[in-house]
Amino acid sequence: MVEVQVYGLAVESDTEAPVLVLKDESTGTVLPIWIGAMEAMAISMVLNEMSFPRPMTHDLLLSTIATFGGKVISVDIVDIEKGTFYAEIIVLKDEETLAIDARPSDAIALAVRADCPVRVAQKVLDAAGTKDAGEIAKNKWDDELEELSPEDYKYKM
Repeated sequence: MVEVQVYGLAVESDTEAPVLVLKDESTGTVLPIWIGAMEAMAISMVLNEMSFPRPMTHDLLLSTIATFGGKVISVDIVDIEKGTFYAEIIVLKDEETLAIDARPSDAIALAVRADCPVRVAQKVLDAAGTKDAGEIAKNKWDDELEELSPEDYKYKM
């Protein structure tokens, strides 16, 4: 496994789909992963140090793991098949290491909250990594976040 940094979020130029960008600092390899808009916002809120008065879904999951005696020790991107990435949340509980199957976007939203390493299998970097992010995206998440408020996430009946 190779430890990577959450390099940022961007928007693909053609489709305007959110792209999570991971980077292996030692080699400069960039791993773009297309994700959903809600997951992108969940990650971006933490990266931009935004807080909300009530826990969001990923905060709830992290709290639940801790309440039951576990600690998230890493998030691993373990495989890619036909363009679909597979991830695991690695939890230490009672000296036992558990791997919980997860979508990469949800796992990384949890990792940025748990402040734990994100790791990628070498075979995934070899298959989907690139040395040049090129025209993956234009960054617009900062603009989106500036317009976001806690009121946007309240349930309306």
